[in-house]
Amino acid sequence: QVQLVESGGGLVQAGGSLRLSCAASGRTFSSYAMGWFRQAPGKEREFVTAISGGGGTTYYAGSVKGRFTISRDNAKNTVYLQMTSLKPEDTAVYYCAQGSRTSYNPDEYHSWGPGTQVTVSS
Repeated sequence: QVQLVESGGGLVQAGGSLRLSCAASGRTFSSYAMGWFRQAPGKEREFVTAISGGGGTTYYAGSVKGRFTISRDNAKNTVYLQMTSLKPEDTAVYYCAQGSRTSYNPDEYHSWGPGTQVTVSS
């Protein structure tokens, strides 16, 4: 039922940084977990990171651990993905999602944004 809109994607050189934002509609934002997924050309959609409703629990894919940070500002109904030390293999469409629990499983997410393109050049 919620509408999600990602922003902040673009072109960046390898080693650079980028911050993605995802704005959500509704008045129960803090009740739900939020996640980020990505999909590169010719590949399946993969889990990137997730955060619990209150922000106390986070999960990261091994490929981004130590480089990416997820956070949320419930007063602004917004979740963020801070990406640093970007690599060409991070190039993908990035999607935010809202779900019932903090999970790696995309089936746990009931709403998805349209995605934003991140391109990392070498």
